Parts: sequence; C-alpha cells; structure tokens
Amino acid sequence: MDNPLLGDEPLPQFPSIRAEHVEPALREVLDQNRARLALLAQVSAPTFASVVEPLEELHHRTARTWSPVSHLNAVLNSEPLRAGYNACLPLLAAYQTDLAQSEPLFNAYRTVAEHQGGSLAPVQRRLLEQRVRDFRLAGVGLPPSRKARFKEAMLALTQLQAKFEENVLDATHGWSYPVAAPETLAGLNEMLIEQAARRAADAGGSGWLLRLDQPTYTAVMTDAHSAALRRAFYEAWTTRASDQGPQAGRWDNSAVMEQILALRHELAGLLDFANYADYALATRMAHSAEEVLEFLHALAAAARDAARHEYAELERFAGRPLAAWDVGFYAERLQRERFSVSQEELRPYFPLPRVLSGLFAVAERLFGIRIRERAGAAVWHPDARLFDIRAAGGEAVGSFYLDAYARPNKRSGAWMDECIGRKHLSSGAALPVAYLVCNFLPPGGGRPALLTHDDVLTLFHEFGHGLHHLLTRVDYPSLAGINGVAWDAVELPSQFLENYAWHPEVLQQISGHFASGAPLPPAQQERLIATRSFHAGLQMMRQLEFALFDFRIHTEYTPERGGRIPEILAEVRREVAVVPVPDWNRFAHSFGHIFAGGYAAGYYSYKWAEVLAADAFAAFEETGVFDPGTAQRFLDAILSRGGSRDALEAFVEFRGRGPDLRALLRQHGILRTDVAA
Repeated sequence: MDNPLLGDEPLPQFPSIRAEHVEPALREVLDQNRARLALLAQVSAPTFASVVEPLEELHHRTARTWSPVSHLNAVLNSEPLRAGYNACLPLLAAYQTDLAQSEPLFNAYRTVAEHQGGSLAPVQRRLLEQRVRDFRLAGVGLPPSRKARFKEAMLALTQLQAKFEENVLDATHGWSYPVAAPETLAGLNEMLIEQAARRAADAGGSGWLLRLDQPTYTAVMTDAHSAALRRAFYEAWTTRASDQGPQAGRWDNSAVMEQILALRHELAGLLDFANYADYALATRMAHSAEEVLEFLHALAAAARDAARHEYAELERFAGRPLAAWDVGFYAERLQRERFSVSQEELRPYFPLPRVLSGLFAVAERLFGIRIRERAGAAVWHPDARLFDIRAAGGEAVGSFYLDAYARPNKRSGAWMDECIGRKHLSSGAALPVAYLVCNFLPPGGGRPALLTHDDVLTLFHEFGHGLHHLLTRVDYPSLAGINGVAWDAVELPSQFLENYAWHPEVLQQISGHFASGAPLPPAQQERLIATRSFHAGLQMMRQLEFALFDFRIHTEYTPERGGRIPEILAEVRREVAVVPVPDWNRFAHSFGHIFAGGYAAGYYSYKWAEVLAADAFAAFEETGVFDPGTAQRFLDAILSRGGSRDALEAFVEFRGRGPDLRALLRQHGILRTDVAA
C-alpha cells in the first residue's frame, strides 16, 4: 500500500494518514536507518562529512516520519491510532537506545573531534560535544549486562509515560456533568452555555452537558456562582487518574507513577548518578541539585509574605474561610471589584482573528518577517490552519500549523512541537515547520472564538516557542530550533513574548470588540495591566510547590522507601503552600509535565527561564520594546542559535552580564530590598 508517512511531500499528508500506516512506516524507516548505521560504523577514517552529517540526516528522517503520528495521537486520539502509536513506542525507544549505545559510532565521533576539531566551525564542534555527552548519558561505556538493562529500562519507561498520559486523557474525557436547572449555570459565559446545550443534544439528552475540558473547568472555577458545581469540577479535575474522586480507581496512575520513579532512579544509578535529578542536570544550565533548591527557596522567601497577605485579604473579602474550589471564584470577584475588569468581560475584546493579527504584527515588527495563511492546506481537522513565514526579502523561512480549539479526543493544555526541523546538509535542505496547539473555547452563535486575556497569554507563550523553532539559523537538526537547548532555558523565548501581551501599544493592536471593532478602552486597558501583579505571590508559591515537589521526588527516591509521593507533596505544601487543599486532592496523578513529558526533575525550569525572560525584556524596556537593535541582538544571540551555543553564554552575549533574579520579582511587584541579584 502507498504509505503517506513515507512520501517525500514537503508537508505531512494528514487527511491520508490512517492508523494502519503507522507501524509499517516506522518499521521501514528504522530498518533502513539500521542498515545505514551499520555502514557508517565501519567507516575506517571517520570525518564530519562522512559520519556526522549522515547521522544528522537519519535523525531528521526519523523525526519527520514519527512527528505526524505523535501529533495525531495528541490532537485526534482514537483507539486504532492509540494502538498503532503504542506498538511503535518500544520500536522507537529500542532504536534510539541502540544508536546512543553504539560504541563504533561513539568512537567515530571522538575521532572526528580529536582529528578535525581545530578546523571545524563552532557549531560543528558544539554538535560533537553534545553528541559525545549524550552517548555517555545513554550508557555507551557500560559493561554489556548494565547496558542491556539500561535499554530494557528505557523501553519500559517510554511505555509507562505513554500509559500515564493515556490514563489522564481517558479520565478527562470520561467525566461529564449534566445540568437540568438553568440556575446551576449562573455566572458562566454565554458561549460555554451554548456549547453545553449542543453537547447535551448531541448525546440525545436535554438541558446542558458540561465536560472536563480545560476551558470549561477554568470557567467553572472562576465564574460559576454555584459552589456545588465548583466543588464537583474541582474534585473531578484534581482526582483525575487516581484512587479518589468520582472515577476512583478506574484509570488510577498510582502504580504507574511509582514504576516511573523507580525506573528513572535505576537508569541514573546505572550511570553512577546519585539520583535522577543529578542525571537530568547533566544537560541543564543549573549545575547541581543544591543550586536548584537554593534558587527555589530564594524565590519562596521573596514571595511568601506577599502570598500570605494576599490570601488573608481574599478570605476577608469573602467573609469566611475558603475551600480550595472557592479561591478562583473569589479571586475573580476581588479582582473585578478592585480593577473593574474580569476575564469574561474581556472576551468580547479579544476575538481570535484580531489577536492573531496583532500577535503576527508584533513578530513582524520585531524580527523583520512576514506571516501569511496558506489556503487549502492538508490538515487533520477543519479547525487546523497553516501559516507561512517569509523574510523581509520574500525568501521562505518556515511554516506553522495552528489548532486552537478544545474538542473531544484532544489532549488538554497548550503546546508547541516540531513538525519538521530545519536542516541544510549536503544531502538536502528543509525549512522548519511547527505545530501550535491550544484548547480555547470554539466559535459559535455567529461569533468568532473569543479569548480571555489569560488565553491571549497562552497564545503568545506558544508562539514564542514557535519563533524559537522557526527563526533558527542552525543547519544541523539536532541543534536547530529548540533541539539541544538546555531544558531550563527552553522557556526563555516563550515567556519573553508574553510580556508583549501586557504592553499598552500591543493591547491596542490585539484587541477589538467582535461586534464593533473598537479596541479595549484606555481606562479598561490600564486596569487590565494593573492586574498583572494581582496575587503574584500566590501564583509564584503555587508554581514553587510544583517545582519543589517534582525536584524532591527525583532527588529523594530510594528503592527501599519508594517514591513517597503523598508524603513529599504534604511536606512541600507545609513549607510553601498558602492555599489549603483537601486530603483527597491528587493533582500529582495528572501532572503530565513530569510523569509523561520532558520536565522530570525540571519543572523548576519555568521559574528559572522566567527570570531569564524578565531580565531579557528589561533590556527592551531600557531601549524601547520595539527597538530594532535590541531585537536584532535577541534574534542573533537567542532565537536563531538553537542549541549551538551554551545557554548562559548566549544570554550573556545578549544582556552583557548574567541573569538577575530581581528582574522577575520587580516585574511581579514583590521585590524585597534584601533580595540579592
């Protein structure tokens, strides 16, 4: 059969891809790769051109074949596709481990570094350094029995992480809340109520049907007048895939989490690291667990008093002690009273077409590019769209897909991922292509999709990741875009771009009432900007709770005691949590960032990179937020470099010095005089 995953078209042929194509395509690509690798391992006098470049081509081909499969599994999940995807995970993990543990190829890289190092370009030397490091971190130097066990553990870990994510997806889509009485919906926005009515009708019922997608959950927690409705949603959301809540035990991740932590600890131990956190830090900006913990505790010390003051004030405003499901609701009421602005009232001013137009204008002005939608593109769902980026002179730079709306069988959250990586090798060239995925409320009732300002921030954030991927000038796939970037620096471009969604000039560009086109009124704009520091202390302490929990379960794991997940979470909460939570809260069971994604022992990266982003944006504030010279330096030092340069060196090149913690605290209005740089 013709397999669309094996074609040579410039972009994936999504409408033609079927579940039955997945495993045969990957097997064919991996078989071809293995045959080519066997030949490369026999090259007697390896050079960069004869070994390293061909391996980069193989890396690119594998990623390009697998990327559409992984993407479809996240945005258009089905049982057949899931089965094909899961069947391929051990194949892919085995191939990647075999490649990373190949002693002939490891020796070839070292030979190239020793014999050609002085004559290679800096980016080529950097590539060699990273690949030699990665060979070692994959166990290339282990004795045969330990190497085999490393491979077995990696295969098992890959499957367990996928199972964790599946359980969360199934639990999310397996719960719904039927509503018969209209007063139960009081406070919810009109679009959400219309969607709930359609869902009830589609299910053959009457009234309204609320599902557990992220936009609905967020709206219920901040806007629903019914405390019973808020509690029901809070319990369903925070007990997903656990032993508690309305679906207790049905998709329970408890055992999966323990097995994941055990395997990670074992993998680290096989390479003589004390724990998985030490193993993970081998590729990060932070150099030690002590450095990370010192950083997190410094932020906690700076924000704790502000957070406690904010929570005490919120309880005074509510006139009673608050349950966890009350906090968002009363915070929204307090913010509305103090600033006369609310997320729901802002929606009419942020129609997605206007926000996109303004966002693209910001990127075009900063980086001299042009963004245009491509009509008639082959996409996976009618909601998806394709955009092309060109340089000022007209030459193609790259493309990106946008899939903006929540729907069934789509993973919650928002993310950017690689569709095609940039390459410019002797074997051929390819321009970068990205996926940008969000979960906004879809359009309806003759209206476009209307965003909250929080949604706007999410869109700017993911587009910042996209620019990092798309504006790269690195020719080698393993260092291009976000590849090869230290994980605790990869959020710098995304969090940097969020700052523009708060700037008055940009707010004028991205806002326009969907009915009248009028931009956000100046007074309302000022009030919105003033909300930026609202509950900044509480928000920071919440993120620090996540980061400390993640880092501690990966540093403190022992086979004798196990993960101690509930105990460590309770200890972290006693240290930094300000908002009390019920004993049955099981947020960790759906914490995909660390149990299914790439943030294991790395959730601190969000705050680490936020410091970098705040300090980087401060440079723009010093010269003008659209200053061409500053934007060019940011493009040259950060966005275009990918992983071709050490992240700290790149930051110093741009900023002229190391990062300053105080920039973030100042931005959030919680800077204390005793906080050091």
